[in-house]
Amino acid sequence: MKKYIWDGIFKNNPVLVLMIGLCPTVAVSTTVQNALGMGVAVLFVLTMSNLTISLLRPMVPESIRIPIFIIVISTFVTITDYVMHAYAPAIHKNLGIFVPLIVVNCIILGRAEAFASKHTPLPAILDGIGSGIGFTLAILGMAIIRELLGSGKLAGHIVLGTKFAATPILFFSLPPGAFLAIAVLIALTRLRK
Repeated sequence: MKKYIWDGIFKNNPVLVLMIGLCPTVAVSTTVQNALGMGVAVLFVLTMSNLTISLLRPMVPESIRIPIFIIVISTFVTITDYVMHAYAPAIHKNLGIFVPLIVVNCIILGRAEAFASKHTPLPAILDGIGSGIGFTLAILGMAIIRELLGSGKLAGHIVLGTKFAATPILFFSLPPGAFLAIAVLIALTRLRK
């Protein structure tokens, strides 16, 4: 059972190995707070949609499985959106359109199609948790690099000194900085092989 979780984190990390879900990863990884918010949202949607799709799989005709998957995923994204709006309005505002766009995130639909629709509930839940943690760790790693170098701060606290914070490397706050950060993380994951 541990294999399902470890595969999602390391062997088949959605962002760093499979290279899917890059749009929200690049867009919202400007701060650790945003990255954690998006990571938790994706983890919840992925786990719950995997569970539901696994439970529904014997009843879903092959010809309409993708629309059914999208309805299931949309339901959990809507729940996530409303809960974030109510209990974490600052993060909800920062993430903006990227919360509703979780519906079309390749990670979610890909895991539903490739795994949850072919397995029983427990492996489907574990796969969702593993892939969700893998996504969260990847986006969090990017956010740490980008926030630290782009502002000299981490989670709003000055880390690299006031002099660096006064003149940070603004490149990392911009989208090209995200691509450089993701390249560094992908290179680091390939080093261990």
